[in-house]
Amino acid sequence: MISINIQEAGYQPKQAIINNIEFTIPRGQIVGLIGGNGAGKSTTIQTIMGTIPYSYHSCELQPYGYVPERPILYDYLTLREHIHLLIQTIGQDITELEQRAKELCKVFRLESKLDEYPHNFSKGMQQKVMLILAFTPKYRFYILDEPFMGLDPQAIRRLLLMINEFKNENAAFLISTHALDTAERLCDSFVCLHEGKMIKTGTLKELQAHPSQTLLEIFDELIEGVENAAV
Repeated sequence: MISINIQEAGYQPKQAIINNIEFTIPRGQIVGLIGGNGAGKSTTIQTIMGTIPYSYHSCELQPYGYVPERPILYDYLTLREHIHLLIQTIGQDITELEQRAKELCKVFRLESKLDEYPHNFSKGMQQKVMLILAFTPKYRFYILDEPFMGLDPQAIRRLLLMINEFKNENAAFLISTHALDTAERLCDSFVCLHEGKMIKTGTLKELQAHPSQTLLEIFDELIEGVENAAV
């Protein structure tokens, strides 16, 4: 089980963007991190990874796969070279990594683009590159920040199948997304953020006021409740 405990964090000392965020991610479970723009989702992820300038937090992580909100690519490396660089730095079995990368390129239909430069790809194709790089190694934990952004419906379906495949192998996931209808079907539990604070956490059933209530309806009610309470 992965335990997340963030007292506060931000981009400048003593100027916290998020406060008092605490939750766990069990093995073989998918936790959805949901919230509006500016709620603190990406800041929470950066804090968990230890890449934010200022924080007081406790998050002990083993090696993990990561898909950022925006693709991060080298201008002068082809897709093949991106994959090669990854494989050389991971420290896992090279033959297995090469086979896995080959399979993922086929899954996301980029096998014909191996000698092209990803910085020239469309946004959706760049997102597929980030997914290939994140899922080529086998990890026990994956952090996905808006992984569905820019993907076409077929790619979304393939990604969902892959996430469930890894989940069945006991991997844990933290997924930040605005796609609440997809999150509702995919995630085992949810962490709801608003203005840098955790306002609710639990399974869909635990969050529902009635059995037919959707995640979007739940989230709208939570936000309205917080904002009305502040008035």
